[in-house]
Amino acid sequence: MEVQVMENIFDENDRTADRLRALFDDKHVFVINLLGSPGSGKTSLLEKTLGALSKKFSVAVIEGDLFTARDAARIDRLNVPVIQINTVGGCHLDAPMIEKAIGSLDLNALDILIIENVGNLVCPASFDLGETIRAVVLSITEGDDKPSKYPIIFKDASVVALNKIDLLEYTNFDLDSARNDLKSINPAVEIIETSCTKGIGLEQWCRWLENKYSSGREPV
Repeated sequence: MEVQVMENIFDENDRTADRLRALFDDKHVFVINLLGSPGSGKTSLLEKTLGALSKKFSVAVIEGDLFTARDAARIDRLNVPVIQINTVGGCHLDAPMIEKAIGSLDLNALDILIIENVGNLVCPASFDLGETIRAVVLSITEGDDKPSKYPIIFKDASVVALNKIDLLEYTNFDLDSARNDLKSINPAVEIIETSCTKGIGLEQWCRWLENKYSSGREPV
């Protein structure tokens, strides 16, 4: 019975995700599912990203968190439209949550939607949100073994930010090992070294997102 329940949950999620993807495609909205562990620096990287992208594009954010709206408050200070989803203990966002949340957005006036998922390397990996790309933030302080221990979340990622790279010399993080594991799991993944505090790699990160956005809008 438990297996059947899980199959039903995934089936419903996937149907909703397909519906969302069709809607986003029709409205020409580029959707980024931003994933990573608690403390990896997702929100800090998001703040830096919005500071650059919101100068050129119409951007909105959906913030996923268990209980608080603290991250949404940080985004709100940037004058970017933000919608808070509290999962009340749930370890991930799902497509029905996103479908409900976007009712508050004018998709016709939007270029980019960034969904900051709940901090977790396991549960969010299994739930399609109708996104265009998945972006994963992996901080140096988490350890270089995370790609091999949690491969599913990296398997479908378009880009991985190796964040807090400025702390590399203070850790035993093996950069080559992490890169090799990531490429073994996902040969096509883009890997960008970033530091929000030092400004390392942020221009490259934003330029990659801009290029991905632009290529997605080119006629087929």
